[in-house]
Amino acid sequence: MIVDAVLGALGGLVGLGAVWAGLSIRVVQQFQKGVVFRFGRVREEIRQPGLVALMPIADRLRRVNVQIVTMPIPAQEGITRDNVTVRVDAVVYFQVQDPVKATVNVQDYNFAISQVAQTSLRSIIGKSELDDLLANREPINQGLELMIDSPALGWGIQIDRVEIKDVALPESMKRSIARQAEAERERRARIITADGEYQASERLSEAAAVMSATPAALQLRLLQTVVEVAAEKNSTLVLPFPVELLRFLDSATESQQRDLLAAAAVAAAGKAAERAVASGEVPEPEVGRELPKHELPSLDEVLTSSPLEGAEPDGQQQSGERSEPKTTA
Repeated sequence: MIVDAVLGALGGLVGLGAVWAGLSIRVVQQFQKGVVFRFGRVREEIRQPGLVALMPIADRLRRVNVQIVTMPIPAQEGITRDNVTVRVDAVVYFQVQDPVKATVNVQDYNFAISQVAQTSLRSIIGKSELDDLLANREPINQGLELMIDSPALGWGIQIDRVEIKDVALPESMKRSIARQAEAERERRARIITADGEYQASERLSEAAAVMSATPAALQLRLLQTVVEVAAEKNSTLVLPFPVELLRFLDSATESQQRDLLAAAAVAAAGKAAERAVASGEVPEPEVGRELPKHELPSLDEVLTSSPLEGAEPDGQQQSGERSEPKTTA
């Protein structure tokens, strides 16, 4: 009877110990930290991973995950500073640094971080330009991280990093960007081509200066070009024609045309004279008749003679006669 009583007492103690252990002992994982509430008041001591002994009925344990959480931010649609409508989605990485604040100061820190990230993303879209969202994202990521980290510090959460994942553009804007890129490439190609032409012209001018000093060099270069063209088994051979020869032929043609026009004018004048003589408008010159020849006075006679010599007084006139200058045949 005594043995049975002892065994029953031992069994009861073991049962009570099991019940007490079940009520007071908890296990905290390695990636977690424990926050203990005693009669509703939080204990400042943070329970580390492992076995945690609690006061039965009085203590409650709250496990907080301290791993880095990867939270995607839903795509937000907004208008950039240069008035372009875009849809931008991002991802935020954060970690709980103070389990007490994350448990006491905010009801659900995951939901709170998500809402702050969405509003911050819409705000950063309105402050940025399209080119920055597409090509210069690092400053935007840093600004977005600061905007989310400011309220998260009071919740015991540290924002590790924030990155923009994708920027969705309208189809019309995509076509405009493609045309802009094509125009930029065309501009670069033209500049490179023009630069090559400029360098080639400089080399050609130097070569022309060398060949002008030695005329035989130009002929040798011409023969070399003919040989290169004939080596390709072509049936047509193109030879260069000097421009100076074309200018000479052009000037010769112009002079010949002027001579022809002058000859035609002379012939037309002769025919007109013949028609005038035939019609009697102009008397036909006598053949063999010599025209009178007049000899002008010498310069000394003109200088010594008086300008009034041979003039008659006023009111006196010769009857039917007029003074004539003396001439010698």
